[in-house]
Amino acid sequence: MGLKNTNAVLGGALVGGVVLLALVGLVYTPHDPLEGDLLARFSPPSAEYWLGTDEFGRDVLSRLMAGAGVSVAVSVFSVLLALVLGTTVGVAAGYAGGWVDRGITVLVESLMAFPGLLLALGIMTVLGPSKWGVVLALGLAYSPSVSRIARGAALSLRQRDFVVASRATGHGGLWTVFRHVLPNCLPPLLIFATSIFGSALLAESALSFLGLGVPPPLATWGGMLSESRNAMDQAIWLAVFPGAMISLSLLGINLLGDAVRDLLDPRMRGVTA
Repeated sequence: MGLKNTNAVLGGALVGGVVLLALVGLVYTPHDPLEGDLLARFSPPSAEYWLGTDEFGRDVLSRLMAGAGVSVAVSVFSVLLALVLGTTVGVAAGYAGGWVDRGITVLVESLMAFPGLLLALGIMTVLGPSKWGVVLALGLAYSPSVSRIARGAALSLRQRDFVVASRATGHGGLWTVFRHVLPNCLPPLLIFATSIFGSALLAESALSFLGLGVPPPLATWGGMLSESRNAMDQAIWLAVFPGAMISLSLLGINLLGDAVRDLLDPRMRGVTA
């Protein structure tokens, strides 16, 4: 098995494991992730609490499972929102051209002057901590990058023979966009979506770590890392396990993203960022 196939299998296994953990956590956890037992606070990993407990006696494994669902859901919806907004704006700019393209490009470039996480931080400062607020903030933060990809693809397609022929036969702009332009924009957008999915997961964890993400008592990996800061000397597992989950998830997403890139864009095969 080649290196690329190995990376694809490993990436798929890691991402699949995280998704499976999130799905199982929706219907079953060994203990209630929100209910604590003060008599069992800071218990090390044991037969009853496989990954130990936190300062409130809550089961770390149960909170990791519940947090997986939150992190995956927020990341997925953030990426979907960014794709919808960015693709709509980018394709409109690239296909229309002229002053529409120039105006949208100026706006997109202005937004891209701010790093995505910094823009999300600003939005969350206004909205306040909430799960759907994080989705909105990250979706808006990543949509300018998606828009630039979609615009470039639409520009390259606007003068292609099949698009010109569609207009010449009397088909309207919307029909031509949805029938010919948009389907051919999807491969680069899907490749880019895999990269921003990892960024969205990391950004959600960072926002929760800073207290601007999903508010407690809901479990999130970033929130668990934040809560572990004051107990590092007596319960190191509180930081190790959520940190490991974030790291393994990002590794799996990056490996799987490379496989998707090689599949959808063979010209990039063997090229590394």
